Amino acid sequence: MDERGGTPVDRLSIGLVGCGGMGRRHLLAYKALHDVGAYEFEVLAVCDPRRSVADEAADLAGEFFGRRPAVFFDHAELIASQAVRALDVVTDPSAHHVVAVPALRAGLHVICEKPLGITVRACREMVDAAADSGTVLATAENYRRDGPNRLARAVLEQGLLGEVHLMIETHVGGDDAVVISPWRHIRESGSIALDMGVHYTDIFRYYLGELESVSGSAFVAEPLRVLAAGSSSPVAGIEEVSPGLIRATGEDSLVALYRTTSGVPIQLAYVPSGSGRRWNQRSVHGRRGSMSVPQDRSGGAVVVEIAGRTLSGGDLRAELGGFNLDPLAALLFGSVGAEYELSAAAADAATVGIELDDFARAVSAHGQAEVDGLGGLLSVAAAWAVAESDTRGGLVRIADVADGTVSTAQDPVDAVIGLMPKTIGAPA
Repeated sequence: MDERGGTPVDRLSIGLVGCGGMGRRHLLAYKALHDVGAYEFEVLAVCDPRRSVADEAADLAGEFFGRRPAVFFDHAELIASQAVRALDVVTDPSAHHVVAVPALRAGLHVICEKPLGITVRACREMVDAAADSGTVLATAENYRRDGPNRLARAVLEQGLLGEVHLMIETHVGGDDAVVISPWRHIRESGSIALDMGVHYTDIFRYYLGELESVSGSAFVAEPLRVLAAGSSSPVAGIEEVSPGLIRATGEDSLVALYRTTSGVPIQLAYVPSGSGRRWNQRSVHGRRGSMSVPQDRSGGAVVVEIAGRTLSGGDLRAELGGFNLDPLAALLFGSVGAEYELSAAAADAATVGIELDDFARAVSAHGQAEVDGLGGLLSVAAAWAVAESDTRGGLVRIADVADGTVSTAQDPVDAVIGLMPKTIGAPA
């Protein structure tokens, strides 16, 4: 029985490909769905070339769901086994297309972590494979699923701010420590600038519509990054210049000015470097007032200031004439949902769970996920467009990056991963 009161869908048999940190986060998301009675999956397989990591994930899934999934160490064997109807791809971005394309062409549905691909060409390979096979391809983009971001979208849709003049996204300040994991500092495996950049470009598109152009700079602010105490970096392509110190080759920073197709400028500053004060801001500014949105997955309040009034919480919802999250989000976040008190892990599991559920329902309905393959491609194009602008020394159109017309910054990465430059048709 589906606890949301809606029509239940047939459980989707799925295999998890990639059992590291993000893979375990996806297992926690499946468990969050299971715990609220909205579990639309059967995790029947896990896959990772690291045998101990795959076995640990299988043990965890067995503990969560009472059934230990089959363990595979090669994604090709999992695809050929016909053990599942879908794959949840949670490898590093350089391998996303390597796993997803043969799966899609074999008739499996795929949800793939963001960034959908490490380059636009990699994304295009996946989008084309899904179109050719008639399968569902979804991009696992979780920030937009957060309650405050859903509320912020409602504020904009109802025009509370009037004509929008500007959006600001600022995340500046940090240190020289490795951000999340070492491979995120290597360009050929997916830099942290790309990893975080697609989060922000998806939010921009979710709030304000498609992006028209960008001018900016993508750079390495911290050329040497410090590993966590006692750890080492076994990842191929990483130079450990001394014990505990790696050389970063992938961009860790984006500073850019976007413009939407409707003409709204968006100022982005993502620079996770520098030991001074940390600055974080997501705000939207319009003729009637402004809106500030809390840090993602924090459960903080959206604050709107209009006509000398400051609105948040129940007052803001009343100004909107009422606001409710969809039933699943309400189950995961609580009845209010737009503001909540959850641990970071629980909030993360909720947002990932919502994207997984959306994927299952798209498969059941033979429909389209909220963030499909093309949506994932456009966010990757918008993030890479900053580096393309830097390379060209001026403004670039997002459409030109999305259709492959502009690709100079990406070409060296495509050469390494075996996707040499070629003419690509415009997105359908």
